[in-house]
Amino acid sequence: MTLYCSPVCHYSHQVRFVWHEKGVQSDIEYVDPANLPEDVIDLNPYGDTPTLIDRDLVLFEPKIIMEYLDERFPHPPLHPMEPVARAQARMLIHRIDRDWYRLLDDIINSGEKKAARSRKLLREDLIAATPLFAAQPYFLSEEFSLVDCALAPLLWRLSSVGISLSQEAQPIRIYAQRIFARNGFQKSLSEQEKEMADDQSLMSA
Repeated sequence: MTLYCSPVCHYSHQVRFVWHEKGVQSDIEYVDPANLPEDVIDLNPYGDTPTLIDRDLVLFEPKIIMEYLDERFPHPPLHPMEPVARAQARMLIHRIDRDWYRLLDDIINSGEKKAARSRKLLREDLIAATPLFAAQPYFLSEEFSLVDCALAPLLWRLSSVGISLSQEAQPIRIYAQRIFARNGFQKSLSEQEKEMADDQSLMSA
């Protein structure tokens, strides 16, 4: 089993977080998405990362990879066993992707005008969601889950994309620091991502 991933892509980071929470002992290969190895180009029709190759199986959608790792390495489980709770967790991950990661993508990849608008929207959306972070130890759950693995890379990147949160958003900071302190998260960080830690307070002065 080999995971090919970018050292800076937040979607690759989601998968690496699950990988290390599961204690997977196989290889992680950091690659330049603009210069992928030939075997990845041959097997992944989209030519992107992350790409997981496990014998004859090739996966290249991060959420599918995350769920596959959770099922392939069942302990500790990161998805609820009960169907309704599992579906709700999947919907949470979908909304985090659609509502928040879409804005992060715009901040990183768009021109300054659109990036500034998306930066403002993401900050406002997170502050509005502060009660959700305060409700339970993990994101809308008593137990650590794939939802937290999906959300943490976005929070880790806030300061690096120019977003600070006001004092009223302190529950987000408390939640984030709880997740960042996990051994699996620390192991998931590439060298480039570690450099994003210059200011992980997530709070304005």
